Amino acid sequence: QVQLVESGGGLVQAGGSLRLSCAASGRTFSRYATGWFRQAPGKEREFVSAISWSGGSTVFADSVKGRFTISRDNAKNTVYLQMDSLKREDTAVYYCAAGIRHPEYNYWGQGTQVTVSS
Repeated sequence: QVQLVESGGGLVQAGGSLRLSCAASGRTFSRYATGWFRQAPGKEREFVSAISWSGGSTVFADSVKGRFTISRDNAKNTVYLQMDSLKREDTAVYYCAAGIRHPEYNYWGQGTQVTVSS
């Protein structure tokens, strides 16, 4: 069993940066791939980025490629999403998820709100 808690969301101006954290409980978290997803009002949830259990492999949605970076610290049971050059269209609730492999995710956090103002 893995429990995930996101943090780091907030209000930021366009062009600014935020770093989201996904803190996990459970001794097996380091064996799981972890992904970030987001859902904007009135839209379906969409994939943002994912990282393998070792951190050696990452993948990004085209919409965030070159602006977002994903990393993990397995000693701290935490995955990070560094978001730079934020745009208004990045406004959404961001969720982290964990699973044996991308894109098979079994565990989800409650989400953290990111709002980008112009």
